[in-house]
Amino acid sequence: MIRVQYFARYREVLGIEGEQLQRAALSNLEQLREHLQSRGGVWQVLAEQNLMCARNQELCGLETEIADGDEIAFFPTVTGG
Repeated sequence: MIRVQYFARYREVLGIEGEQLQRAALSNLEQLREHLQSRGGVWQVLAEQNLMCARNQELCGLETEIADGDEIAFFPTVTGG
């Protein structure tokens, strides 16, 4: 089981803060993202090129492996000016 959290605009678009998922055959964050996108509709927001992610509160890339018990976060790039 993994915990997935959505922040900022993703939380607003998806309408949820987070969820728990069975990791099953998902071995990295890219596969997790593809799994979530396969839900269709609003879940396509996770296809954005500027998507950022973290595993266990550490920034990482989509190639990062995941394991049971991990906490995964998806959030858009933050910009300022």
